[in-house]
Amino acid sequence: MDNQLTPPFAALVPDFILDALESVNLRSDGRLLALNSYENRVYQIGMEEGPPLVAKFYRPERWSNAAILEEHAYTRELAEREIPVVAALALENGATLHEFKGFRFAVFPRRGGRAPELDDPDTLEWMGRFIARIHAVGALEPFRERPTLNLATFGEEPRDYLFANHFIPLELEAPYRSVVELALDGVKRCFERAGSVRPLRLHGDCHPGNVLWSTDGPHFVDFDDSRMGPAVQDLWMLLSGERADMTRQMSDLLAGYEDFYDFDRRKLFLVEALRTLRLIHYAAWLARRWHDPAFPAAFPWFNTQRYWQDRILELREQIALMDEPPLMV
Repeated sequence: MDNQLTPPFAALVPDFILDALESVNLRSDGRLLALNSYENRVYQIGMEEGPPLVAKFYRPERWSNAAILEEHAYTRELAEREIPVVAALALENGATLHEFKGFRFAVFPRRGGRAPELDDPDTLEWMGRFIARIHAVGALEPFRERPTLNLATFGEEPRDYLFANHFIPLELEAPYRSVVELALDGVKRCFERAGSVRPLRLHGDCHPGNVLWSTDGPHFVDFDDSRMGPAVQDLWMLLSGERADMTRQMSDLLAGYEDFYDFDRRKLFLVEALRTLRLIHYAAWLARRWHDPAFPAAFPWFNTQRYWQDRILELREQIALMDEPPLMV
């Protein structure tokens, strides 16, 4: 499948999806609901027997089979330790990854819930405890098939991709190149201030949309971006508002986190550095997916003159923020 010419999920019509489920002996009652996902395609599927299940069809050519199975093994390891994550179901022969006519997919139990109330200190403390437990397991051994979040993978390589594929308007190339180089220099300084970083297995994309809250507390879903990286990566995306707000929120998170895992306060130097890397990486992520019809439809503002002007301003703000003292938790 040529991912530059053929829309990657063009063949993924309802009958195909149901046939894929039947190939692993799962009988649907025909109910099919597309869930919010851009990187992969995810569907809630009603079953003839039992509750609905969730099927994830992986984007072709993104992860190797070994990398997907490594994520499945990690979430299963977490679930076996009674950490509230949603792990892929082991179906026939204990397999969690399946293939049907060129598509790879996995099946998950359906978990309900709402967005966590991040203005509630108790909620943040509760989430901090479970993130620490995820990290305590994540530190036991490294990923071998999945990448590490660092300056090269989330900063330099995405920058190079954007320029090599001519996404930056010609008249903005020089200002964007200048500001992104200054931003990456700021990231380097933040990592130097933070000292030696021991990467561990992370959730990797621990924003509020990947946490489902119920009366039993949080459930962490979608480990598709799981990778090696600094522990604070799974904490900073839960922060919002002004500096005083983020200081309070981080204090509440760490009040729970440090009950189960140590946190080096010097790593707070990385909060704005990691935010900067995510901004650069996100622009390149949109660019890489632009041939997928779902992306121009969902992100019509991408790759306009205004979009790149705003990114230049955004990175200038980040350069200033990275030179400020870290959050004083």
